[in-house]
Amino acid sequence: MLDWIIEPLSLSFMQRALMLGIFLGILCAIVGSYMIVQQMGMLAHAISHSVMAGLPIAYVVGVALSFGALVAGVISALVLYVIESRSRVKTDAAMALILTSFVAIGVVLVSILPGANRIDLVHILFGNILGVTMNEVWWSLAVTVVGIILVRLFFKELLFYTFDPKGAQASGMPVHWYNASLITAMTVTIVVCLPTVGALLVVALLVAPAATAYLLVKELHQMMWVGSVIGALSSIIGMYLSYYLDAPSGASIVLVSFCFFCLAFLFSPSEGLLANLWTQRQRSQLTNADEVDQTLVS
Repeated sequence: MLDWIIEPLSLSFMQRALMLGIFLGILCAIVGSYMIVQQMGMLAHAISHSVMAGLPIAYVVGVALSFGALVAGVISALVLYVIESRSRVKTDAAMALILTSFVAIGVVLVSILPGANRIDLVHILFGNILGVTMNEVWWSLAVTVVGIILVRLFFKELLFYTFDPKGAQASGMPVHWYNASLITAMTVTIVVCLPTVGALLVVALLVAPAATAYLLVKELHQMMWVGSVIGALSSIIGMYLSYYLDAPSGASIVLVSFCFFCLAFLFSPSEGLLANLWTQRQRSQLTNADEVDQTLVS
């Protein structure tokens, strides 16, 4: 058993992948907790695909692909906000429009810009955590640490805004700035996760650990801590399964996180399916007993 655990750790690429997976598991849980509470999951889905529009431009200009992805993601979120606030188009329709349009922009630019066709779209879509460098690991650690510090500094304000945005606005808080900050944090997280799970699976990594914690605890700060543990464990277990089963690493991590969600969905003491069924059965038995007692009395 010990050899089974130690063997992958002797490989440098597995060491880098495990460190990156742990950092991103924590970061995704923190950002994902706000996403779950504010029902922004589909927005993350739209942004994760919209970042593709910035990749060809960044490649041709000569800047980092992650910078182009970040700019494209923020622009797509701003365009979505303008459409939603300035027209009768509903949020779901605007998201679908932005998602498909920005993906189409990326595909067209890859085809027409000189040299842009060298971008590995398969790597962007599905990720390759086994090929990450130490620079990417340190970058992920820096983003995670900055995210934790910012959440710690502005936790009370973010908590107020998250659960009562109208009250926060009435009290004079700059709610538009907080909304923009959350969207930016979501976009940065998506960009950082691209090397790991790619654009197609990044939303699952953002949503699954936080949603699992949502079923287990009641407080937002507890949700972040529990989600971080689940996210880190999902990355570790997924990497080991990927190593021994020769399966795609990003998909393995996502499937493990989904398994954690299924366990919480079934066995959560307060919100689990089995607990709810047991509670309903107990109530039904009490109701039947009360009816029998009333019949005997009458």
